[in-house]
Formats: sequence, C-alpha cells, structure tokens
Amino acid sequence: MTTDNSNKPSASEQELRDRMVEQLIARGAARSARVVAAFRSVPRHLATPDEDMAKVYEPEQAAITKTDANGTHISSVSAPRIQAMQIEQADIQPGMSVLEIGSGGVNAAYLAELVGKQGHVVTMDIDPDVTQRAKDFLKTTGYRNVTVITADGENGDAAHAPYDRILVTVQAADIPPAWIHQLTDGGRLVVPLRMRGMTRTIAFVRDGERLVSDGFELCGFVPMQGAGENRMRVALIHDTEREEIGLRLDGHPEPDTEALSAALQTPRTTAWSGVTLAGDESNEHLDLWLTTALDNLPLMAAKPAARQRGLVASASPLGVPTLVDGDSFAYRTVRATDDPDRFELGAIGHGPQGQKVAECLLSEIQSWDRDHREDRARIEVYPAGTPDDQLPAGRIIDRPHTRVTIAWP
Repeated sequence: MTTDNSNKPSASEQELRDRMVEQLIARGAARSARVVAAFRSVPRHLATPDEDMAKVYEPEQAAITKTDANGTHISSVSAPRIQAMQIEQADIQPGMSVLEIGSGGVNAAYLAELVGKQGHVVTMDIDPDVTQRAKDFLKTTGYRNVTVITADGENGDAAHAPYDRILVTVQAADIPPAWIHQLTDGGRLVVPLRMRGMTRTIAFVRDGERLVSDGFELCGFVPMQGAGENRMRVALIHDTEREEIGLRLDGHPEPDTEALSAALQTPRTTAWSGVTLAGDESNEHLDLWLTTALDNLPLMAAKPAARQRGLVASASPLGVPTLVDGDSFAYRTVRATDDPDRFELGAIGHGPQGQKVAECLLSEIQSWDRDHREDRARIEVYPAGTPDDQLPAGRIIDRPHTRVTIAWP
C-alpha cells in the first residue's frame, strides 16, 4: 500500500468496494489477487464527488467528467470493469515504471498500488482540467509515487522513460513512434486501438520496432485529442432530428449517401445463415473476421427512434457491421431460435442489389463459423513504409505512423 490510511473508509464505502470487486471477479475482469486488492483499496468515489457513490462503484458505470461544445464526451473516469480488464492485460509487477496516457487519477491510483513504493507511475493528459482533478484526487488519497503531467500524449513522456508498461485510456487510431520507443523491448503497451471503426483494447508486446498482440478485449473509450486526434466521420443516409441513421467511416470508401438513402426506403430482404450464437456469447471475434474479409464494411449507427419506427431492425451503441456495395447495403441482424439460449445470425439487405449483398455478408459469417470460430486474430503493428512483403497476410490498415495488420490462422 502507498496510501495514507489515517482516514479509514466508512463501512458503507468499504461495502460498496467489496461488492464491486466481487462483481468484477464474477465477470472475469479482475482475476489476480493483486488487482483484486488494489480495487478493494482505492476510494474511487472521491474523484467524482458530485456522482452518487453507489453508482461510482457499479462495474459498468463510467463517469463522464467533460464534454465538448457539441456534447461529445471528451473525458471520463472509465467503468471499473474496463479499468480492471486493461490492468490485467498489462500484467503490472512491483517496482515497474508505468506510463498512463489519459488521466483522471483513479486508474493511476490502481497502478500505484500495483507497482508499490519501489515503482513509479506517470499519468498524463492534454487537458489541464483533467490533470488538476488527478492531482487533487491523488493528493487527497495519499498516493506519492505518481507524477502528473499536462502534455499531449502523442509524444509520451521521455523524461521518465523507458517504461515497462504503457497504458492508454483513450481511443487511438494510430500508434505514435514515441509509445514504441519509450517502451522497453519486451514491455507491454495496452491501448484501445480503432481498426476500421472497431475498437479493441489490445495488449501488445514490443518486439524491436514492431508490436505483437497478446490478447484483446471489446471496449469503448472517449477519443484521443491533440496531434493524434483522428475521429470517425458519420455519413448520414437518413437525416431527421430524432431518427438519424449514418455510416461511421474509418478508411472506408466514400458512400453514395443519396443512393443509400433511397435504398433504405425500399422493402428489406432478409436472409439467415444457420449460424447461431449463445445468448452470452460476444460477436467481437466475428466482427473482426468480417472487417478482415470484406473491403467496405463501415458500422451503421442509428438513433433508438429509428429502430422503434422500424427503419432499421438492429442498432448498437458500437455500431452494426454493414456491407455497402454502390447503391445497396446489408447489415447483420439476429433472431430467436427454438433454443431460448441461442440466436441465429442473419442479414438484412436494402436496395437493388440488397439480396446479393446480404448473401455476401452471410457467406463470410458462415466462413467464420466453419473455419475460424475457435481462432483469435493476431494483430501486429509495423512502422509506416514497411513493404507489403514484410507484413503478415491479412487485412492491412494504413495510418500516418504505422501499418496495422489483422491476420488469422
């Protein structure tokens, strides 16, 4: 412990923390004894004193701490489950030097618990409001082995490098060279990386100038600001105030929004794959396969009212994979089966080629089920300019600093 324990928590506070930890263990987010102990120790509610204390300790509850002029969330205290998940990915050991990019205080306190008095944590953020809150929280809770820096995380923090671990707690579309060069060889970088619209928090291991994935998890984070900012653009195909439907573009071809808007008004065609998922089974690996196999697969975002009125049959906060082909499109959907614990995957098509596009989407769903259902993608990061013949076979995503590859066995 590195905290000042002169003020012991009230029974209700500790009960809330203990209940949170039990839920994190049950959900598989907190697995190691040291991570469990850290989450039992940090009084996270002190970072957001205006929030209801019970909500702060809910495993899935993120606390939004700042929005921009458009109402977009630009800073938050991540949900405990997400924080535990990333920290487990990082495999932090006593005495390590750790850099956190994207601050707030709470996560830095967990990291400080794990590195111990002989270790050191640097937490940085571009927003001085955020770093001031982090300083206040860390001072209040007594953590002394944390340095708080206000700077653009794109450049890391060379002054305290090298780092055994780097944790990024904002969504990134690229990996800046500083993150690789400030990481020890064999060190771990945990980052919510956006790839063709899909974000996964990935544990990378540095191997010279490249990074190699060692597991990933589905996640959602506020986007990075500063020099590394690279937000997705939404191309609207249905534009009314309450029923907006759009395609999130992340390196995808520019869609013909007028043609797709007209296609949306045509009768839908529905086809089914025969492939089923258990009710508690994530589709995250299927979606990564689809974006590997299909060239033009943006994510469709729809407001709840659009689904309620029947304009679309599926909607998700993360977006629904949608195959676009000129004036037609098809998106993934599900239906109940005779087994109450399983759902069948299907596709809904719109437009002149809606049936054909839906069948193409189904073909790749069936291919995943037949050939890759038990597989996990291998994600690697290489410097920009690396020749194609030096990259693994699979999907290549070109960014300003890097070439990201998604490969399957």
